[in-house]
Amino acid sequence: MAGKRVLVREDLNVPMKDGHISDDSRVRAAAPTLQHLAQRGARVVVMSHLGRPKDREPDLSLKPVVADLGRRVGRAVQFAEDCIGESAISAVDRLQSGQVLLLENVRFHKEDESNDSGFARRLASLGDVFVNDAFAASHRAHASVVGVAAYLPAYAGELMQAELAALHQALDNPRRPMVAVVGGAKVSTKVGVLRNLLQKVDALLIGGAMANTFFKARGWPTGAGLVEDSALHEAEEVAKLAGDKLVLPVDVVCARKVEAGQPLRVMEADRVEPEWMGLDLGPQSIALFREKLRGAGTVIWNGPVGVAEIKDFSDGTRAVGEAIAGSGGYTLVGGGDTVAAIESLGLAGRFSHVSTGGGATLEYLEGKDLPGVAILKEV
Repeated sequence: MAGKRVLVREDLNVPMKDGHISDDSRVRAAAPTLQHLAQRGARVVVMSHLGRPKDREPDLSLKPVVADLGRRVGRAVQFAEDCIGESAISAVDRLQSGQVLLLENVRFHKEDESNDSGFARRLASLGDVFVNDAFAASHRAHASVVGVAAYLPAYAGELMQAELAALHQALDNPRRPMVAVVGGAKVSTKVGVLRNLLQKVDALLIGGAMANTFFKARGWPTGAGLVEDSALHEAEEVAKLAGDKLVLPVDVVCARKVEAGQPLRVMEADRVEPEWMGLDLGPQSIALFREKLRGAGTVIWNGPVGVAEIKDFSDGTRAVGEAIAGSGGYTLVGGGDTVAAIESLGLAGRFSHVSTGGGATLEYLEGKDLPGVAILKEV
């Protein structure tokens, strides 16, 4: 490895506020692979995207990530003003063994997302070996994720290996009973996940706004709550397929508006009144979910079970998170909203594995092959 140019795809797509990183969990997750490569004397060339730029947008430059990445890796990180061309080539040529270079946002070139072979070749020319450590981007068949593997030997980084091992343990070799908790707003984005999980789990607990769609599919009134009418048939089919594995809330905390400080009422799930909307699990639902999670061997959690970003509607998500953390089983948490919720509710560090992948985790849970994983030699 000493002296070799190792081209590493990381996911440094971090949230930024006023030019500074507001949450560096993805930088922290990427650091071990980069650290160990540098310690072994590799010339480490890091590429990533940030946001969804239409063109070269200064606000979406990776330059502000350099200092934090250097802190986490424990050595100075250099920066190239582009990911291809003369500035990238000369920056890589200047690299010494054990040094780290971050390339500018690969999505400043539209050829990345279209997986243009010429662009992939130009990226690949900067390395001798390719390491994909960006699990969170591995459901995308982009040049920087899969295209470069046509020109370089491709391997999995440490974060990639950890993510795949965790998903494999939870899904393919679960300790029983196996319970899945799925929340969030829409049934349509998760119907594939629900169908796939139902073949594996002993219980499927559904919360969040998506529960309203299941309620309406049963003919229950949902007041002013968010319902995905176009997914009613899918909710009906999932419920039929699930049988008694499906666990829905039995009561909900309601308000007239999705705002802090509103008058709150607890209503039975099948009796939500007009103008009111269910925004969190009620006390009986929390007790029911706790009971289902007690003593679970494996728990997969994706999506908050209420509007957890507003304190008034966060009790259900906190209680469910605590029940999952205290279940004694193998606990896998995935999805950006869920990760944000456990951070804000003080539950971080209490689960077996917290996935960095949003869409990638969902697609894996759905049973789909991820292009960025399929191209690797060793996983």
